[in-house]
Amino acid sequence: MPTTRGQEAAEKRNLRTRQPAQEKTTAKPASKSKKPPSSRKPASVKKGLAHVKKEESPVVGEKRDPEAKENKDEPPAKKVKAEEHPAQQQEGSSEGVGADKEKVPAKHHPAERMYQAGTIERGHVYFFYRPKVELEEAHSLEDVQRFYMVLVPRPPQFASSSGNQTTSGEEDQEMNLIESGADAVPAPEPRGQSKKRFRLLIIGKKGLPDPDAGGGGKGGGRKQVFWATVGSIGDDLKKLEEGLGAKTYETKTRGTRHQAAARLAARGAYAIVNNEAARTPSQRETHFGYHLSHPDDEHFGEVQETLGIHQASSFVLQVKNPLAPPSGPGQVGLPKSRRAEYPDEILEGVFGKGGQRGRESYGLRFASVERRELLDYEGAELLLIAARNGEQGLETSLGEGRGHALEEIEKTEGKETMDDIMKELAMDDSKIPLDPLEGEWA
Repeated sequence: MPTTRGQEAAEKRNLRTRQPAQEKTTAKPASKSKKPPSSRKPASVKKGLAHVKKEESPVVGEKRDPEAKENKDEPPAKKVKAEEHPAQQQEGSSEGVGADKEKVPAKHHPAERMYQAGTIERGHVYFFYRPKVELEEAHSLEDVQRFYMVLVPRPPQFASSSGNQTTSGEEDQEMNLIESGADAVPAPEPRGQSKKRFRLLIIGKKGLPDPDAGGGGKGGGRKQVFWATVGSIGDDLKKLEEGLGAKTYETKTRGTRHQAAARLAARGAYAIVNNEAARTPSQRETHFGYHLSHPDDEHFGEVQETLGIHQASSFVLQVKNPLAPPSGPGQVGLPKSRRAEYPDEILEGVFGKGGQRGRESYGLRFASVERRELLDYEGAELLLIAARNGEQGLETSLGEGRGHALEEIEKTEGKETMDDIMKELAMDDSKIPLDPLEGEWA
């Protein structure tokens, strides 16, 4: 249909008005598209513009972008990370590093974890001596070949249980848990059982150090110091009996030789205690204390006095570093082939091997018995330093009522017969003489 000039002019006007509107509608979705994370405003800026956004009202009929809806459902943690200002990220990361540093545990000296404070062991102790070769009896210290100390560790009395206990006994057992010094009292020794853990220590100078005797220092004030060696460790008392029994052997130069059996000279209870007040490794001390049950005061005689055995006594116990060379004028010490072979955990943690303690590469020459495991190696070399005699001296050394507790238990065990003692050791009195328990040499 032909158009007039007026109609053509009207169509041109309508076309001009529709074109900007179309451009406007197509531009709006582009403005609503999701901005890349780098162009987003920091959280602080968004906070400041929050009130402006609240005043804005959506255009009626405007279609919302689906991506914007997904952003609203986005987890808050991710949103914070994406919106966090770079400056805030640096600040937060530095705080995190500081927090991590605070959480990292402080480095402790390896010896701190090795040290066991308090009573580390208790049990029964037996003292033996053996006459020299070709002597059937000993009549003085000159006739003694070896002096032994046998340790039979036991659990504490309050931790032991027996099927024969009565209700009253159970109550007493509960009381022991809070009694002073109860951790030093050993459980009763089973009789007739040969399977028991034991250590055989060979004591140098054929006796124990005497706290009442000077050691040759200025003014006689220096305490006596004796050596000891862990000769054997086992769990069968029958083998111990064989080792202490009489022996006959052949030699190339002197032919057949005979050595008499060892004699039992004393029996009692012992405790090994590490002082609990030590703040530094150099202040640590290990005390070995014992109280006899046999012989009693009436039968205590020349044998015990000569061997340095007291009714109650104590000494400081130290362990020699097997990596340290022999010391002293006489170069005292075992050859390397016979020394204890401690693992690196002990050599580093206790003695400080590698320069951790002391000035030498092997660490300290001597250390306290920081753990009982130090005594469970054959060839371990020990120092016995005289400390105190008597029941009060024993209490002073062990502390916390332990000395008094040992005194009380040994009064009870002192009522046991000689036969009971031999049954404890699963030994035959015809093979191991008991005469010295009467105070006389044999």
